[in-house]
Amino acid sequence: MNRADAPAVLAIYQAGMDGGNASFEHTAPSWEAFDVSKMTDHRFVAVDTHDTVLGWVAVSAVSGRSVYAGVVEHSVYVDPAVQGRGAGRALLDALIASTETAGIWTIQSGVFPENAASLALHHAAGFRTVGVRERIGRHVSHGNRWRDVVFIERRSLVIE
Repeated sequence: MNRADAPAVLAIYQAGMDGGNASFEHTAPSWEAFDVSKMTDHRFVAVDTHDTVLGWVAVSAVSGRSVYAGVVEHSVYVDPAVQGRGAGRALLDALIASTETAGIWTIQSGVFPENAASLALHHAAGFRTVGVRERIGRHVSHGNRWRDVVFIERRSLVIE
């Protein structure tokens, strides 16, 4: 993923937010804000044969403390027009390979329980449900309602 991918990445991000089950956020950030918030070595785009961006995955450090250096939080978004065709799984597989090579032992995220496709994708890629954070945040842009978040993680099988 690089600056040339920015328009597509941010449009896919916005489409996910507009759908109501991807994020508490309601507006995609600027590329500059996105770029500085994501680790450059662990962000990827999936493209088709015409180099059209189909989806993206990226991580952020969960903490600046050295004891958590091997723990990241990830986001994965796929263009709604191509969901269910393997782009999400390819992105997660690339992320897992990249993070394990770098010594990262835990990838975590929060998913709305209504996002069954995302939960199924993550479980198929080796993530497990840790628990549900009930009424953890108010979803202002979608009815100002409290939302639960399913906390998931994937622990590396190769890093001890």
